[in-house]
Amino acid sequence: MAKIKTIGVLTSGGDAPGMNAAIRAVTRAGIYNGFNIKGIYRGYDGLINGEVKPFTTENVSGIIMQGGTILKTARSMEFMTPEGKQKAYDTMVKEGIDALVVIGGNGSLTGARDFAAEFDVCCIGLPGTIDNDLYGTDSTIGYDTTLNTILECVDRIRDTAQSHERIFFIEVMGRDAGFLAQNSAIASGAEAAIIPEEVTDVDQLGRFMERGIRKSKKSCIVIVSESPKCGAMYYADRVKKEFPDFDVRVSILGHLQRGGRPTARDRILASRTGVGAVEAIMQGQRNVMVGVRNNEVVYVPFADAIRTDKPLDMKLIKVLDELSI
Repeated sequence: MAKIKTIGVLTSGGDAPGMNAAIRAVTRAGIYNGFNIKGIYRGYDGLINGEVKPFTTENVSGIIMQGGTILKTARSMEFMTPEGKQKAYDTMVKEGIDALVVIGGNGSLTGARDFAAEFDVCCIGLPGTIDNDLYGTDSTIGYDTTLNTILECVDRIRDTAQSHERIFFIEVMGRDAGFLAQNSAIASGAEAAIIPEEVTDVDQLGRFMERGIRKSKKSCIVIVSESPKCGAMYYADRVKKEFPDFDVRVSILGHLQRGGRPTARDRILASRTGVGAVEAIMQGQRNVMVGVRNNEVVYVPFADAIRTDKPLDMKLIKVLDELSI
């Protein structure tokens, strides 16, 4: 196996607070250990189109506190094609890039896995996603910051909910994972969370209405995981039809959740996993995601990180139930 001399780093998919801290960590740990570092702009699209620039420590100076990603990001449809992957590989050969560090979520790491399998290149993944849905790491880069952003928004909305005696359905991100909804509901003192992990034969809204608000509360907050079929608007419409006496409002937080300065927890996670990525390359590891589990840096095969559903602790549902009476 040829010795790795140059590491390319890119960010892909949805941006997440802490990505810049991860870029900084990969760059500086790489340089410290004798590697050349090249930044790849606009994710896999940039790899396809040759948007590559040599990185020094100065390129990543003063970025640890910034949200978003200085490398920009994109969701690349072309990279999903054989032709796109071939162009990306050709760029790696042209630029002398021997290993690739991909900072992103499920789709980004799936792309890295497929690319590594087809062209036999070393790919290392960092868990950069606000959804916290990658298996094998206790938290993902951006999750803690997003949770705190949601918390701040809900605290403000509660003032209005109480003043007007309203039910607020607040929709948060998370796709098929309810970590943001469940934990932000507990942290904000919300009355309920409607999440995808709950068994489908339970009417979460009906159970909540019977248990809480119909008995004692005229205002409340319900956190809802985003869903194309039954998001916050769906549940608000149901309440209007089934319980017309209540004043109902909807707030969809949307991309507001993605921005902002990363928390200390996210900066530390990004820094540890970024250094861990360089260490993985030095150890000869390939096609793994770097995570932190039980406060230890771990290396998780792409197949496990991507395919295995990350379980939500169902005890959290009981915690919220007991505290929202």
